[in-house]
Formats: sequence, structure tokens, C-alpha cells
Amino acid sequence: MRWTLKAKPEEGLVKHLSEAIKVSPLVATLLLQRGINNYEEAHRFFRPQLEHLHDPFLMKDMDLAVKRIEEAIRLEQNILVYGDYDVDGTTAVALVSSYLLSNYSRVATYIPDRYAEGYGVSYAGIDFADDNDIQLIIALDCGIKALDKVTYAKEKGIDFIICDHHRPGDQIPDAVAVLDPKRNDCNYPYDELCGCGIGFKLIQAIEQQKGRPVDGIISYLDLVATAIAADIVPMTGENRVLTFYGLKVINQQSRPGFKAILNTVKKSNLTVTDVVFVIAPRINAAGRMEHGRYAVSLLTETDQMKAEKMAGEIEQFNTDRRGLDQVITEEALEQIKSNKEEERYTSVVYNDSWHKGVIGIVASRLTETYYRPTLVFTKSGDKLAASARSVRGFDLYNALEACKESLEQFGGHKYAAGLTLSESQYEEFKARFEDVVSETISPEFLNPEIRIDAEISLADITPKLMRILRQFEPFGPGNMKPVFLTQQLRDSGYAKGVGEGDKHLKIAVVQGNSNPIQAIGFGLGHKLSLVRDNKQFSLVYCLDENHWNGTVSLQLKLKDIRQA
Repeated sequence: MRWTLKAKPEEGLVKHLSEAIKVSPLVATLLLQRGINNYEEAHRFFRPQLEHLHDPFLMKDMDLAVKRIEEAIRLEQNILVYGDYDVDGTTAVALVSSYLLSNYSRVATYIPDRYAEGYGVSYAGIDFADDNDIQLIIALDCGIKALDKVTYAKEKGIDFIICDHHRPGDQIPDAVAVLDPKRNDCNYPYDELCGCGIGFKLIQAIEQQKGRPVDGIISYLDLVATAIAADIVPMTGENRVLTFYGLKVINQQSRPGFKAILNTVKKSNLTVTDVVFVIAPRINAAGRMEHGRYAVSLLTETDQMKAEKMAGEIEQFNTDRRGLDQVITEEALEQIKSNKEEERYTSVVYNDSWHKGVIGIVASRLTETYYRPTLVFTKSGDKLAASARSVRGFDLYNALEACKESLEQFGGHKYAAGLTLSESQYEEFKARFEDVVSETISPEFLNPEIRIDAEISLADITPKLMRILRQFEPFGPGNMKPVFLTQQLRDSGYAKGVGEGDKHLKIAVVQGNSNPIQAIGFGLGHKLSLVRDNKQFSLVYCLDENHWNGTVSLQLKLKDIRQA
């Protein structure tokens, strides 16, 4: 595990910002590392406001999209809201469809079947629209590469509005409007929105066209915040504002579907972490194990009792998913070992019986084990489908683009992607992908890294610092929870293993003559002897609060331990 201490900002800049906003040099340093350089930027960071959202009409084709929706409503045409089966897609469909249905009844939803249709816009979905006399499809979190499908729809007299956030190919589909900030010809000020975020910009534009403020659609931001958290897009700019207000909605006026999911969570104030680990997996489980329409139904249900019943079904899907991904992960690890592929630059595994709904999770598990670009393949109809995951710093999308001759289709982001190919192409692709990665990846990317914001002493850890750090939330890529390094620490004699098989580590550390401070290290039980046997050691950690028996105390949430 690499420990990388971030460069300290220039001392003059730290002093200036510290004085300007009346915070400690440590807090000023953390802000500067996040690109916050002056009072105005700090004010926006600590006090996100809806007025900080950009004008939606700055997005290319937004005027055309709004005009076409208004026309559909005026002409009483049927509209189909179409989205992918993951969290981003299903929340986006729930958002746009429920918004439109609040004023207009001729709106239907469609989520493709993960197994029969695969990712994105499908011919089956277009045929469904044609069979049901639908004249307009609004595609969310997909469609930017659906050139042939959009043409096929056009031949049937069906228009498309595409709301996507994935990288476009060389051509843009011939749709009525293509909303994607990653288009080269789009000058929208922020290009890191998720699919649900672009869906929100669309309804914001409709409201704005009617002369209404954005305040009237705040209630939809719980869906947007969930999609942002689950899709691991940067927690910066507009995403941070949307998530900030979305968490308020979740905590203060949550929709019945979220309430039903959260019934088991004994917390008064949910964070992004809770959204990622409690809400998102259950929404995802519907599309993974059964069908994404279950998630849309839960997210749009207004009756609490019905929502409770749906959430119970989805909870069972999630339980089944956990069992499956554990079994498949073990099989995949065994395949790597039996093929003697531990020393490769990539992990590429395949089994035609693996469940397509969990291969993305398995790819993430394998990446945690071997820390290298990873693809997990399974059979999907007469093709092979894969989920791909990368490691910090390595652009997976570019690597797949270099292998596109062996692929039928692919799409995604820098760190996660999906692809399909014919079975006859598998070995050729596997060899090509290994060659591309081995030639382009920097050796340090193959070693997990902990990026440390600052080195501090235990004396720096105070309730005031914790109060300020809480205002850094919501955390996510681009605004990760601050990580600290403290050296020359000693065990106060409290160190012990906890949890099943002493898997975790609990210690109380001192520095010099300081008072002991509690620390918990999940998965670090194997480091107990290092703490006990060494007079001094160094810790890397985040600051956390421990809630126990009605009392709240500061504690260190450990990431790693080293000898001094």
C-alpha cells in the first residue's frame, strides 16, 4: 500500500485564505487542495445554494428538447420515458416520468431487460413504443451511441430525446435533441452530471420555460442525490449542490420508497455513505436479480403500505444478490489461480453460467484483490458480455478503445465500462487487452494508494475541527473525506482484535503525553502484533464520531498502519 502525502499549498496562499475566512491553517490547506482559493469560493463550498445551479438552457439542444416535449403535450402524443436498469437509469426514469405525470397523463416508462435486451436503447424497446402508438422517447442514462436504433425509431415515426452523460463516439445520433455535456460541441459549464442529473436539468428547463423557480422541484433531488452517489461521479460543482439538497429531502421528507428501504437504518441523519451502502444496492438489486421496473415502481409509489411490500421483495433480491456475488467471486479467483495469471497486468475471466446481474460487483471484488484493470465475462444470448473496472489513475475507456477491433460494442467511463463481443473474439481480446494495459499503465497504478491530505498531531484533533469537517460534506470523488497522517504514536495498552475471527482492530493511541484517543481499523486485525510489538507506529486515518450509549466521542477510522 502506497502512502502519498499531497503537496502542501504555498504558505502565502494558506495564510491569505486562513485570514480571509477565519479558519485554521489546516482547514485552509484542505480547502486549497480542493481548488477553493478565496472567500467567494469558500462561501459557495460551505453554503451550497440552488441559485448556484447553471441555467439549463446553456446545455446544447436543451431548447429543442423542451420544445419537443411541449409539442407532444399540446398534440396529446404518447411519451415513453426510457432508462437503463441501474441506479442512475431507474432514478432518472422515476424522476422524469413522475414529473411529467404530475401534469400530463399520456406517459409510460420502459426499462430494458438486462438479460434479453442488454444495456441501453434496444430494438425491443422501440418496437414496444411502436406497438403502443408512442411518438416520443426520452432516453435517460443511455443512447449517446445508439445511432442505428435512433434511425430505426425515426423510420417508425418515433422521435428521440437523449439525456446521457457517457462519452459520445465519433457521431452523434440523429435525434431531435441530444443532451450530453460531454459532447465536443456543448459548452455547458459543468460536464460531470450523471444521467439522472441531466434528467433533472431537463425538468428544470421545462419549469424555467414556464417562469417557475427551481424551488418547486426540490422534492425530486432525493433521486438525483442517490444517482450521483451510486454512479461515483465527482462531488464537485453542480453535483455537490444537487446532493446537498437531495440529502435534505431524504432526511426530512423522504418518498415512501426510500422510507421503506430505510426502516432498518437506526440513524437520524443519513449521509452519502448511507445512500451508497443502504439505498443504492437495493435499487440496483432489482435490475440485477429480477427487473429494473421494480425499482421504478418503488421509487414512484405514493402509498406507504404498498412501498413497504415492494421494498420487502427488493430486500430479498438483494439477499440473493449477495449470496451469488460471493460464490462467483470465489470461482473467478480460483480461475485466475488455476490459469496461473496472478502476475498479469489485467484480470480477464469468463464463465458462461455466471449471473449477468452481479458480474460488475465481482469485477470490483477482483480489483480489490489484485488491484489491476479487470473484466468479468458471462454469456448473454449468443454473445459474451462483460463488466469492466479500473484502478485509480488508469483510463479504462481509452484501453478498450484501443481494442475496439475485437469488440462489438462498449461504453462507459474512465473507471467502469461495459462491453459485448462474440465468443470467437474472446481470446483475441483478452490477449490484446493485456498488451494494451501492459504497454500503457504506469507501474505505480498497480499498487493501491492512500492519498493523505495532511500530517497532523493528536493535539490538532478537536471537536471544533470535527464540526468544520462535517461542513465539507457531502463527500465523494473530487471532495473525498480528508485523510490524515500522524506519526510517533504508541499503544496505550488497549489494543485488541474485535469482530468475528478478530478481523478488526481496536486501539487507543497516545502521542507524547497526550490523552488516549480511540481508533478502529476495519479489516486491520492482522496488524495487531505490529501495534503491540513496536514502541512507535504511524497511522493513516479519517476523523469519525463514535455513537455509543447516547454519547458521542471522536475516534480515528484507520486506513493503514506502519512501523515508525
